[in-house]
Order: sequence, then structure tokens, then C-alpha cells
Amino acid sequence: MILQRYIITEILKPAAAILIVLVIILSSYSAITYLAQAVAGSLPASTVGLLILLRIGMSLEVLLPTTFYLSVVIALGRLYKDSEMTALSACGVGILGVVKPVFWLSLPIALLAGCASLYIRPESYEKIYKVMDQAQAEFDISRLEADHFLEIENGKYMFFAEEAGTSQNGAHRVFIRVAEGDKRQVIQAQRMIQDEAEARGQRKLIFREGAFYEFPVKGSQGTVSRFEQAEYPLPAEAATGSRYRRKAADSQELLRSSRLEDIAELQWRLSTPLSTVLLALAGVPLSKSNPRRGKYAKIGLAIIIFAVYYQLFVIAKTWVEKAVVPPWVGLWWVPLLMAALAVWLLWRTGEVFFRRPT
Repeated sequence: MILQRYIITEILKPAAAILIVLVIILSSYSAITYLAQAVAGSLPASTVGLLILLRIGMSLEVLLPTTFYLSVVIALGRLYKDSEMTALSACGVGILGVVKPVFWLSLPIALLAGCASLYIRPESYEKIYKVMDQAQAEFDISRLEADHFLEIENGKYMFFAEEAGTSQNGAHRVFIRVAEGDKRQVIQAQRMIQDEAEARGQRKLIFREGAFYEFPVKGSQGTVSRFEQAEYPLPAEAATGSRYRRKAADSQELLRSSRLEDIAELQWRLSTPLSTVLLALAGVPLSKSNPRRGKYAKIGLAIIIFAVYYQLFVIAKTWVEKAVVPPWVGLWWVPLLMAALAVWLLWRTGEVFFRRPT
């Protein structure tokens, strides 16, 4: 019992540090991505912090298994380096005595990873899609940047201004292209201001001294109208929640679906807790190394195995979606391979199924 608590404590020590490092890396990458979009005007700067937090919540299904897997390899590698594993072996504690506490510790971690995959991930995706869609659907002159194009509603509206200002000052020498089905509308104006009523949901732009062009995508017919002042209403409702997105779908909804894409997504979520346990068990024999090589001797190999394992999941998910493999096979052959690898690695130690003679 004392030995199990000691091994569990040693594994949890690097886990916190690894998780913090991974979260910082993910946050930095997400911040760069979203800040670039905010600078380009396609995303309000006020939503960047929320999107980063949602991205972290979305990634917990990967961060938790990865953190625990690397913690097992590093912690047990430290025991090999300090010859503590040799001492334990001399006292009659084999590799199975180490596997047991790792397995029992992996169960609550797997439960957390499963909750993150089944509930937190789709909820985070739903909120991210909602924020991004709302940002695309809502327009504000303050998001315009001089001599830069701004797209909203997934390219339906394209804005360009030589001089950009606030909602009151407006923008000067503007160009707007609107894609409406098989028709295109183009507005050129010397000035564009945003009507104050937009704050109440009446999305209206006022143009002065310009021209309005309307023409089909195919054909040569079109109309041109010139104006001193014109108003253009934008859609009042944001295009949020109108599209079905598998990654944001509720897990129970996926369970009732018969579509191959939904089946693959559900199996992806259900495989997370299983992967957490299997990776942890594989990490026990992977940590075994010569004391002279240091506690990080096997970390490179461990990362490669994890990368290949994750990539196989991506391939398996695609195969299910494309009907290359039947749903009953699904993604489950990938954890089966990891289970076989873990058993083979444990067998190589010679201490699980039998003890090699000394």
C-alpha cells in the first residue's frame, strides 16, 4: 500500500507541470491564431480570451491522456535512473507491482477524459461556432481597417475602404460586394456610415455619393444606379446554430444517428477513456531504461508512439466515414493495436507472465 501511494505520488508530480506546459503551448498557439483574425478585422478582439478558454476545454480530451501518459514515462524513468526500480526488484516487486497502481490511477483520469470528450468537447465546439458565426454575421465599421478586405458571413459580404474610422465618422471611398445566390451586388461610395439604430438590431448602412451595380454571375445583363444617398439593410439575425456540426452535436444525438459520420464521431469520443488506460499501461514498460541514460531516455520514443497512435485514429475515423470499414469494426482496431503493443512491451520485461531465470 505504501509502495502504491509512493508510485502514484511520483506520477502526479510531473503531471501538473506537463499539463501546465501543454496548456501554455495550446493557449499561445490559439492566441496567435485568434489575434491575427482580430487584427484582420474578421473577429472582435473582445472574444479572443473566451475563444482561447473554449479551445482549452475542447482539447482536454487529448491533454489529459497525453499528460498522464508522459507522466508515467517520466516518473518511472526517474525511478530507473535513481536505481529505485532495481531496489524494488531486489525486494521482490516486479513490473506487475508497478502496473497495478498505474492502472488504478488511470481509471479516474480516464473518467475525466471521457467526460471531457463526451460533454465538454462538444459544448466547447458549439460555443466556438456560435462566437465565430456571430462575429461573421455582425458588422461594425470599427472592424474595418484601411486598405484591407473584410469578409463577414463566410464571404457573403466583402468590405474594403481606403480610409476607415468609427461608426460616427464612417469610412471613405468604400467598396462592398454582396453575393446573393447567382447574383452579385457591388456598392461603391465616397462615404459609408453606420446607422445608430443598428444597436437595436436594425442593421443598416448609409452610403453617400456612389453607385449600385447588380448583375448575374453568368451573362452580360446588369443594372447600374447612381445615388446621392442610399441605405442598405443588413440581415438582423445572426446565422448561428443554423448548420448541423458533428463535433458540436450532443453525444446522445449521435447515439441515435445511423449516419456513418456520426458513428465515427461517437466512437472517437468513446475511445478516449480506453486510450487513457492503454497509453498509461504502455508507458510502464516504455519507461524502462539504463540508469546511466537518464529519466528522459525513452521520452522521444514515447512521443513517437503517441503521434502514430493518434494519427491511426484519424485514419480510422476517415475510413468509417468513407465506409471503407464497417461500423462494427469502426475505430476499435486502433485501441486493439495499442493493447497488443502494451502486452508485447510488458512481455519483453519477462516479469508479467513469467519470470526469466537469473
